[in-house]
Amino acid sequence: MKFLHTSDWHLGRQFHNVSLLDDQAAILNQIVQYIAEHPVDALLIAGDIYDRSVPPANAIELLDHVLTTLCQDMGVPVIMIPGNHDGAARLAFGARHMRDAGLHIIANFEQMLEPVVLSSNDAGEVAFYGMPYHDPEVVRHAYQEAVHSHDEAHQLLCEKITKTFDPSQHHVLLSHCFVDGAMESESERPLSIGGSDRVNHEHFLPFDYVALGHLHQPQKKGRDSIRYSGSLMKYSFSEQHQKKGMTLVTFDQQGFVSSESIPLISPHDMRIIEGELEEIIAKAADDPRPNDYLLVRLTDKHAILDPMEKLRQVYPNVLHIEKPGMLIGMDQPVASQRLKRSEVDMFADFFQEAQQSELTPAQSEAIAAVVQELKQGDRE
Repeated sequence: MKFLHTSDWHLGRQFHNVSLLDDQAAILNQIVQYIAEHPVDALLIAGDIYDRSVPPANAIELLDHVLTTLCQDMGVPVIMIPGNHDGAARLAFGARHMRDAGLHIIANFEQMLEPVVLSSNDAGEVAFYGMPYHDPEVVRHAYQEAVHSHDEAHQLLCEKITKTFDPSQHHVLLSHCFVDGAMESESERPLSIGGSDRVNHEHFLPFDYVALGHLHQPQKKGRDSIRYSGSLMKYSFSEQHQKKGMTLVTFDQQGFVSSESIPLISPHDMRIIEGELEEIIAKAADDPRPNDYLLVRLTDKHAILDPMEKLRQVYPNVLHIEKPGMLIGMDQPVASQRLKRSEVDMFADFFQEAQQSELTPAQSEAIAAVVQELKQGDRE
C-alpha cells in the first residue's frame, strides 16, 4: 500500500498583502498530476487546510475543485483533520454525507475513534485514525480528565485510540501538534505560550506511521515513521532554504516500509538577497528567477531615495526591504546616535541621492537657516 502524507496547505494565505492562492493552485495541480501518474491508495492532509477559520470564497472553491478531482474523478480517498488555523465545524460540514464519495473529514472525538479502513493485497488492512487539533481545555471538558497541557491531551487521546486497535490491522495516525525537539519556522502560529504546546513523541509509538502537521519543515522525530511532511510551500523568508514537498509512505504486510520525499515546486520561490543597491540591480540581469518573492537586505550605509521602486524595476516581487547597513560596524549606542542625525545631515543624504551631487557650503548654510527658522517658529 502507498499513500501520500501532506499538511499545512494554508489555502487563502496572504504574504505581505500578496495572495498566494495562484501559487497554491499550481502546487495542488502538481499533487493531482503526480497521483495520475503514480497511483496511490490515499491522500492524507494533517491539518491547516485553510489559513483561517473563515476562509475566503476563492480558497473554498479551490479546495472543492481539488477534492472533486481526487475523490470523484480519480477515485482516490482523501483523509483530513482540522488544524489550529481551521474552523473544525465549518471544515466538517456535510462530512458524513461525503464519506461515500471517498472524502473523510475527522473533526471531533467521536469520529476520532472510528478509523477509515483501507486494504490492499500488499499490506492487508490499514486503519487510519485522525486526531483533530484540540486545546487542552477542550479535551479536559470532553473527558472530564485532569488535562492541563497539549502533551497530557495527546497522551490521553492516544490511549483512547489504542484501546480500539484491531491487532490484525496496521495503524496510522494523523495529528496536528508540536512534537518536542522538532524545528519550527517563523510562519507557524504558536499553539500556546511557555512551552506547554510541546508533545512527547513517545505517545505515538504504538502506531505504525504518524502523519504530523503544524511544523512547516519536513522532518522526523523519534523514528522514521513519526514524520512531518512540511507545508505545501514556503510561507516565510525563514523557510527560504527548506525543500517543500509531500511524503510518499509505503506499507507491506509487516507495516511501515519507507517514506520518500516528493518535491513540490512553487511558481515563485521565496528568497533573501543581500548587498548594496547598485550591486543587486546589476546582478539582476543574470538572475534566472527574477519573479521570486524577495526580502532585500540593503547594506548601503547612506540614505537611498525610493529603493523599493528601483528594486521593483528588476525584481517585480520585492515584498520587504531591510536596511542593516546603517548599523554595520557600530555598537548600539553609536548606532542610536547615528539614527538621531541632524535635519541638515539627513537632507544632505537626500540631496546626494536625488541629485547625485553634494550640497555646496552655501546650500548647506541656506538649509540650516531654514531649519533654524522652522524650529524657532515651533517654539513660538
